[in-house]
Amino acid sequence: MAVLKEPDTQFQKTLALNDWYLGADDWDHPLGGIQMLGKSDSDQIRGEAPQWAGMASPDLPFEVLAHHAVDFWLCTEDLPLPENRVTLDSDGDIPSPWTRRTTPKDSSAFSTNSRRCSATWACTPTTCCRTASTCTKGMPIGATAHQAGTVRFGTDPQTSALDVDCKAHDLGNLYVVDTSFFPSIGAVNPSLTAIANALRVGDHIAERLS
Repeated sequence: MAVLKEPDTQFQKTLALNDWYLGADDWDHPLGGIQMLGKSDSDQIRGEAPQWAGMASPDLPFEVLAHHAVDFWLCTEDLPLPENRVTLDSDGDIPSPWTRRTTPKDSSAFSTNSRRCSATWACTPTTCCRTASTCTKGMPIGATAHQAGTVRFGTDPQTSALDVDCKAHDLGNLYVVDTSFFPSIGAVNPSLTAIANALRVGDHIAERLS
């Protein structure tokens, strides 16, 4: 969240940046994406603020801060790991929590992306925050919005469930064309990619039936 000097934040959720996806001058791996969010309000900011926030800035009420805030969502890519699993317990229910691991590159990519975004705002003359140029908060796994993976595809039936046309190796009439075949979720909304792949698989099925 960046805090502007002027309360001019009516253009929320109109900007997304993925130019850093191929890396940066100080990072060779994908960094992810940055997109604007819907407007935060005073209750949200109050609920997420540390206990000392009110004492540190008594002349900047949360209502005023909300009017000056511009909110961003930073997301980076969880790289695929063969060890990740969603397993069932003896009663057939999915246990909680399910297994999820990340690699050091995942956390480093997010830290680099966040640092570069904060540095960009710090160099912008229209921003001003009392203690920092931006205020940040990481989101827990419960904030996941675009689930993907769990049905691996490839050329080897021993290491994948689907072939390169998203057809099950062991079944002739089963295709999986949602985001579960993704090797990773990437750092952009997945809908257009899923649609494009579904059209590709549809052409394959049509050709096969003909």
